[in-house]
Amino acid sequence: MTPAELSALPSPQFWRRVSCTLYEQLVLLGVVALTFLVPNLALGILFGVSLPSWLTFLYLYVVLGLYFVWYWTKSGQTLAMQTWRIRMINQSGYTLSRRQAFWRYVYGSLWILPCILLQALLQLEKWQIIEMLFTVALFIWPLSTYLDRVNPLGRQSLPDRFAGSRLVELPKSAVTLS
Repeated sequence: MTPAELSALPSPQFWRRVSCTLYEQLVLLGVVALTFLVPNLALGILFGVSLPSWLTFLYLYVVLGLYFVWYWTKSGQTLAMQTWRIRMINQSGYTLSRRQAFWRYVYGSLWILPCILLQALLQLEKWQIIEMLFTVALFIWPLSTYLDRVNPLGRQSLPDRFAGSRLVELPKSAVTLS
């Protein structure tokens, strides 16, 4: 598809975004298992060392950032986005630049800040924290598309508006198996 054709496509509806996010979280379990659990288990078993929590968070943030930025700049789609026929483009219809993809990732991860604040205020522990993170990432953050009142068919979430990116829903005819 040409950039002009991509720019004309509508944005994905709320439930398509939620479904894609849920599937993305399943894919990310594999990414985290491979890039985080295996090396940390090896460090713990072989040397009896565990990383401090701030370094663990930073490491995971960078690994996930590399995953998203690579996919968004390569094809505009992560594995979950390919399944749900969603593509990320810039305002002109082209694939994101590295800089734009980086800022999209940073803005897209801002939902963590209210979660940290809520965790501190409510003194949540263990599974409560995971439930809160899951709920906010899966439902609350995609609801930010409804703050975009200008164009109901082209609604974009806060991270997309801040980064100058767009999510579009690809037609079934545009999907090719590779």
